[in-house]
Amino acid sequence: MGEDIVAIGAASTKFGEFFDRGYADLVRDVVRAVTADAGITLADVDAAWLGTAFAYTYSDEGNAGTSLAEPIGMHGRPVTRVAAYCASGLDAIRQAVAALRAHACDVALVVGAEKMRDVGPRGSLVMQHVNRGHPVLSKGRTAPGIFGLVAERYRAVYGDPRPAMTAVAMKNHAYGELNPRAHFRRAVSAEQVEAAPPLSGPIGLLDACPTTDGAAALVLVRESDARGRRAAAISGIAMSNDLGYFTANTSSRSDLLGFESTRSAAASAYRQAGVNRPFDEIDVVELHDCFTITEVVNYEDLGLCGKGEGRDLVLSGATGPGGALPVNTSGGLKACGHPIGATGVRMVVDVCDQVWGRAGVRQVPGARTGLAHALGGPGSLACVAVVTDAGPARAAA
Repeated sequence: MGEDIVAIGAASTKFGEFFDRGYADLVRDVVRAVTADAGITLADVDAAWLGTAFAYTYSDEGNAGTSLAEPIGMHGRPVTRVAAYCASGLDAIRQAVAALRAHACDVALVVGAEKMRDVGPRGSLVMQHVNRGHPVLSKGRTAPGIFGLVAERYRAVYGDPRPAMTAVAMKNHAYGELNPRAHFRRAVSAEQVEAAPPLSGPIGLLDACPTTDGAAALVLVRESDARGRRAAAISGIAMSNDLGYFTANTSSRSDLLGFESTRSAAASAYRQAGVNRPFDEIDVVELHDCFTITEVVNYEDLGLCGKGEGRDLVLSGATGPGGALPVNTSGGLKACGHPIGATGVRMVVDVCDQVWGRAGVRQVPGARTGLAHALGGPGSLACVAVVTDAGPARAAA
């Protein structure tokens, strides 16, 4: 794969509802923060990538690279917009990594941003299915509908996932309560989770992530250009596609117990990073928990446990505070929030904070290697990254 690409700056806005701030405000704020964190100026950046998933659904901003270039005054240099559903931010990182490896640029800025709270349901994904989806097979294919089917299928094959789903919600809200950047900074009880209004099948309101406003950013360079700086290497990063979003999720390869896109992307990222035993070799994980059942099946697809073992893994406490492999120490999508284009970048920001030892009360002791995973469209594509502390000594070598 050649020389490692490293992050030398990582930053995020607070996530939440910002009716007094626009998309451009979020972009400006996070670029100012990440360049300061990296110790560079915007003039040092020679290419940028913008992850925004649904520009025309929500804010009508983020539809091109100019939505990043104009607010920050970055002209005369390439700025590329990336859209890959919920994996938009991680895929923007993947594309920047490829450009740096190809020596197409020397200093890359990656920004993920989404402004979702200003728009009502008439512009929602449900409307996209009405306009674009199959007239019969797409009916009910909302995100809660799809993951509700996953929960029902899991129940039929492996047993009731409800206790594990409740444990995921409680764990991630407990982490979110400690995260100053989280959308929801409050704990939830088992009684609250299980008494919440139903959405689809076993999935209730407190099994779902919120729609959120927010932005996150990274500055990436080749390791040889880090010059002894604090750095975190993108040791492996891969994307994979499987089923299309606007077709029926009825491929003969799909058992509705997980997602081939995640399994394929993870295998490639692990191969690049030299990871053979993910549970033993990774110290902290940020994975896609758009619904609580999604976290459970993602454990299995990412190889953190065997098929059908995700339920027992979370119930054992292994993925919670003090566990063998803490998962979603940010609060995850569930509590930190899910501004779609920003989420993948935010995940890597949080992993960088962990391997740099600056995660505060959420710090995983001795964290050196982290994993970020985003699943989009639901299940039609996924992106996985392995991030490793590169340290000033390694960067100077």
